[in-house]
Amino acid sequence: MPTPPPTGPLVTRDSLAAELRALGVEPGEILLVHSSLSSLGWVCGGAVAVVQGLLDAIGPDGTLVVPTQSGDLSDPALWSNPPVPAQWWERIRTTMPAYDPLITPALGVGVIPETVRTWPGALRSAHPQTSFAALGARAAELVEGHAPDCRLGEHSPLARLEKAGARVLLLGAGYATCTSFHLAEYRIPAPLVAVGRPGPGGTWEVVTEVSIDSDRFDELGHDFERDRDVVRGTVGAAAVRLFPVADAVAYAQRWLPLHRSREEEL
Repeated sequence: MPTPPPTGPLVTRDSLAAELRALGVEPGEILLVHSSLSSLGWVCGGAVAVVQGLLDAIGPDGTLVVPTQSGDLSDPALWSNPPVPAQWWERIRTTMPAYDPLITPALGVGVIPETVRTWPGALRSAHPQTSFAALGARAAELVEGHAPDCRLGEHSPLARLEKAGARVLLLGAGYATCTSFHLAEYRIPAPLVAVGRPGPGGTWEVVTEVSIDSDRFDELGHDFERDRDVVRGTVGAAAVRLFPVADAVAYAQRWLPLHRSREEEL
């Protein structure tokens, strides 16, 4: 059988930048991007072209930020997709490579963030599980000072992005990926959890952290978009949402206590 033609539309660096500008992305702004390459259509140049288009849209004075999480640097006793045998756990803990911002790959956030992470001049924050990478004029100030015991809270790039007036761009990604909602979890009563991860020199360290949970972020995002000004459109074939980090955090800070308390009463 003949090979079917690729599914369009055709997306190029230039078309992506033009469509982003048409949606309101401005030169010089800071964008926190959550993305899905496959949602865009047939992209000439793949993830490289997408990053180039994003950088073109924000210009030389803008800053591009992406999540570069590495959740596999975690306690194997908690792994479920897939789990590993209990008799392996201790050996995994003692041999797992420690986080290195230069070489530890991003996991579970797509190929576009990994492309940004390895881009010339990219800077990456220091948290071993929930880092962010940034490119552009304000990259250093946004990623520095990411505390090792603060995944997505006040001492993470999210708080700096909020203060700097950054906007979130959901580029073919849903609200379940919106890390800005997590910052709100640090500002409401929340349980603490012990988080295990590899430390330097083959050690295993455990830190106390705020419990974070994105299970209801799609529902939260639906209500946020209904009640607040969110720019909606398409880039290529991808649904796009654009909104301030600060708006998302403020809305989630009110929404989460109400809806999670209701859930607990059921």
